Amino acid sequence: MKLSPRFCKFPPVVAIVFLIFTSGCAAVLVGGAAGAGVAYSMGQLKSVESAPLEKVYGAVQVAERKLQFDEVDSHKDALEGLVEMKMASDRTVTVKLKRLAESSTEIRIRVGTFGDEAVSRQVLEAIHAAL
Repeated sequence: MKLSPRFCKFPPVVAIVFLIFTSGCAAVLVGGAAGAGVAYSMGQLKSVESAPLEKVYGAVQVAERKLQFDEVDSHKDALEGLVEMKMASDRTVTVKLKRLAESSTEIRIRVGTFGDEAVSRQVLEAIHAAL
């Protein structure tokens, strides 16, 4: 059985489209195109803030109190920070911070094991309000 040339060209196109839309880079591009610099991918919300790590870390702790979460763990050094919290529903909220430059910090927020975009965005909004 011989396949037509048109059929042979189709699978590579499908494979390329599949790879583009299932890679993390596509989600970042879509999030970046939205203009906010915020992307939700694979259960995690990622944002880059124009503020030093120390200031963002303090804002996360203010947001934690505002949202009435219970703190499980919290620590920071000169390059990274981590705040783990529990919601009333016993779901864990993890906020990871990474210093990118003197006044630039990456925030990664995950709710539970598989993520919750709506709650992650509410946490980010509370952090923004505290900055």
